[in-house]
Amino acid sequence: MKRLSLMMMFVLSAWMFQACNNAAKTDSKESADSTNEVKDTTTTGATGIAVDEGDAKFATDAANGGMAEVAVGKVAEQKAVNQKVKDFAAMMVKDHSKANDELMAIAKAKNITLPAAPSDDKQKELADLSAKSASDFDKAYVDAMVDGHQKTIAMFEDAAKNCKDAELKAFATNTLPIIKGHLAEIEAIKKGMK
Repeated sequence: MKRLSLMMMFVLSAWMFQACNNAAKTDSKESADSTNEVKDTTTTGATGIAVDEGDAKFATDAANGGMAEVAVGKVAEQKAVNQKVKDFAAMMVKDHSKANDELMAIAKAKNITLPAAPSDDKQKELADLSAKSASDFDKAYVDAMVDGHQKTIAMFEDAAKNCKDAELKAFATNTLPIIKGHLAEIEAIKKGMK
């Protein structure tokens, strides 16, 4: 049975590889999710994925958001006018880089494929934000950070309650207070900008 599962995994992988090569451009997050979906979940990570699909989806979503936070934070460090916004952006780069590194280590141990770059949607958001004039950039960045952190908190609260894998659950639980702190800080910056 294991041989059949492995053979099917290789056939599916080869088929997906061919399909990916035929696509003009593949979204990195979608590719990671697809790769994780076809991995055998009956193993402990040696030949397949060591967590269930929902936990793997959380990992790819968290990695996607974390990479996007770092990318937009780097832009904001350079482009923001308000010093508090620049300082917040620097904190985003530092904190999310650390969280990304922790998540990558867990994913590697669990054989979870993470996206290599932010999703096409996140890259479009970054491009749109980067195109803002200096005078409009700070407000747009702050608004995006408030909205993004609210959504991220909901995702991490769900993972902290529902992840089946103990390490991913602990990652979500331990990262949640940092994200909530980010939201409180960016909301205070937003209030001060009015």
